Amino acid sequence: MYQVIARKYRPQSFADVVNQEHVKTTLENAIAQNRIAHGYIFSGQRGTGKTTLARILARCLNCVQGPTNQPCGVCASCVEIASGGAMDVIEIDAASNRGINEMRELRENVRYRPARDRYKVFIIDEAHQITNEAFNALLKTIEEPPPWVVFVLCTTEAHKIPTTIASRCQHFSFRSIDFEEIVSRMERICREEGIEADQEALAILAQAGEGSLRDSLSALDQAIARCGAKLNSAEVRSLLGAFSLDSLEQVAQALVDGAPGRMLEIVDDLERNGHNVQHFTRELARYIRNLLVAKIAGSDTRLIAASPAQRQRLANIAAQFSEEDLTRYLQLTLDLFRDLQQSLQPRFHLEIGLVKLVHAGKLTSIEQALANLGGPQPPPKAISARSGAPSSEAPPLPVKQRLHAALVELGMRHTADLIEDSEVTEATGELQFVTPQAPLLKMETENLNQAVRKIIGKPLKIKITAGGASAAEAESPEPKMQPDELSARALSNPEVQKFREVFGGDVRHIRSLKE
Repeated sequence: MYQVIARKYRPQSFADVVNQEHVKTTLENAIAQNRIAHGYIFSGQRGTGKTTLARILARCLNCVQGPTNQPCGVCASCVEIASGGAMDVIEIDAASNRGINEMRELRENVRYRPARDRYKVFIIDEAHQITNEAFNALLKTIEEPPPWVVFVLCTTEAHKIPTTIASRCQHFSFRSIDFEEIVSRMERICREEGIEADQEALAILAQAGEGSLRDSLSALDQAIARCGAKLNSAEVRSLLGAFSLDSLEQVAQALVDGAPGRMLEIVDDLERNGHNVQHFTRELARYIRNLLVAKIAGSDTRLIAASPAQRQRLANIAAQFSEEDLTRYLQLTLDLFRDLQQSLQPRFHLEIGLVKLVHAGKLTSIEQALANLGGPQPPPKAISARSGAPSSEAPPLPVKQRLHAALVELGMRHTADLIEDSEVTEATGELQFVTPQAPLLKMETENLNQAVRKIIGKPLKIKITAGGASAAEAESPEPKMQPDELSARALSNPEVQKFREVFGGDVRHIRSLKE
């Protein structure tokens, strides 16, 4: 009878287990030092070797040459444990045996010595599904079992194991298996099975497992049934419902070209070929995430589960986008995938979502838009740290503007506001302010000195004189402007006009800040 690849090539020793070095080393040392615990919790995602390691531990404990780190594999105990037929190694599926009656039966079974082997090992799979009442019935037994009993609780959701149980066991967290290690294991299996497979086909199968070796091997079994002795990447992709880089690159190219019409054609093609739009959106989110990672970390990063050629291809495409754009695209795609879960019209949702991506790429950042309001400005002139003298690399900004920026940076917003109505000139060793708010500004002299030292590196004499409106004018209120006059004055302001050119919109209400 045919045996599936995942079972046929199931590891039979610690050395065969992929990736879980921290677990293997600890268990090997514990066996070598005869420090075997009475309870273990193996947690981690599916298909990473939890139950397999539990069986290997049972073989190590019950081998005729044991306890040993390297079971012989030929004695009756090793053979029966490997085949799942050992009388003293009891595997329990907690998904279907989760109640208090089953745990009471287990508790009674614990009292009896092993029929033949050294230890009676209880492997409880999906242990998080045991009810609280059942755990309570098992609590005392797990805390103080007979010396011949070892419990191994395997679970994908360790947080659901009661603290009272977890505190009485040694806990090992299993890691997801690296993409390269999954590909390497499948290459070895294909050689032994006489299967010809290229790197792209194996990469597709490894991606399908998402860190689970068992899932990838199940996909490999399925691919062999479809393709025979030679795995074709196109057929494997079609079998698993995966989308090729070519199809996903059509979206990237539409974003580069700013072509919303092409997005609609992509959706139409998906519908005509019977593809699931939710699955496509999930794959698109993964693709954009990989572009972002390639943009940040480069093509040789291990953070992208893909072959070296595919990673280089992703890096080349990512070079056409900024990190900000890719971050925005990823967030929009994730939002789209979430919305599609409850959409009654998934095609329409996908169409508007992809068109939004195109328009998002045309957005200008708020910083750039605000910078454009004042038109192009020369960069600030470099200052020599030693002498305070400006370099000749760029023309300087006006002293008032530089002083205002320095005050804002120092957190002196009030002082910065006071110099807005001032005429500021720089004479030899002196900075002169002519302002209608001279009395108030004189109280801010120390703040002005700090800002001056910041921008030129040395203090200057500050001279503040009254100017502008007379005292009588300052005390008397300005005549109230009529609405039409106020609107005309505001709309004629160059900065307001520039703002409207950049952002558009209508001005609906104008008021004087002096009223």
